[in-house]
Amino acid sequence: MHEYQLVDGDETVYRDGTIKLHTPEGFEGMRKAGRLAAEILDACADMVKPGVTTGSIDDAIRGMMLDAGAVPATLGYRGYAHSSCISINHVICHGIPGDKVLKDGDILNIDVTPLVDGWHGDTSRMFYAGEPPLKARKLVEVTYECLMLGIQAAQPGARLGDIGAAIEAHANQFRYGVVREFCGHGLGRLFHDAPEVVHAAKAGTGPELKPGMFFTIEPMINLGKPWAKVLGDGWTAVTRDKSLSAQFEHSIAITETGNEIFTKSPTGRDCPPYM
Repeated sequence: MHEYQLVDGDETVYRDGTIKLHTPEGFEGMRKAGRLAAEILDACADMVKPGVTTGSIDDAIRGMMLDAGAVPATLGYRGYAHSSCISINHVICHGIPGDKVLKDGDILNIDVTPLVDGWHGDTSRMFYAGEPPLKARKLVEVTYECLMLGIQAAQPGARLGDIGAAIEAHANQFRYGVVREFCGHGLGRLFHDAPEVVHAAKAGTGPELKPGMFFTIEPMINLGKPWAKVLGDGWTAVTRDKSLSAQFEHSIAITETGNEIFTKSPTGRDCPPYM
């Protein structure tokens, strides 16, 4: 059995394994945080180009958060020293920004989480540096489709496993690998909380989706096999077979009639190419 906890407004919450159900005040907090996160990724679309370093993008992201009165949730999290994660080509997730220079044809994921008035707006998108090859573009497009199919499956009364089943079924059509080692998660006033949202699952399994649940869906899809490994820095996760990887992430809520996406782009820049 899975335990649920009703969280009212600014009530203090703990990472105690319960699945939090939020009231309208929580929805308002997440809308504000999610909007800022989406606006930051919109701005990143104009920064990503060959010759730019990932560190300069991270610096700009940190500046945008601070200018908006927010705090980068990743900065100092478990010793992490940056305001975003930037994952290029065969890096699955948690790529560390630095002196790496983007090259023509690179694909990359930028993952941001501004903390706004105590609420976490967690989202990521793929970007193209120049003109990537067709196989890379197709992987990115299918990964975005996986995300949206997962969100479509996230309905009140459904089961958490229905999300992963929808994602896995779509990826399998293209013989892509769905990463198992990393998953989505509950969030709100806590950065990472219950439940874990796996992206390869059996339909009809897992906790029931109830109105007021907040969580991320963030499928990581590999062009090759699904297996990952973490490098010696303790953060960077790469594909074991060095195949390309792509990821998209939204923070969503379950509502009485369906779901709400908190981190949707206000300018329609949800999937590249961005004009």
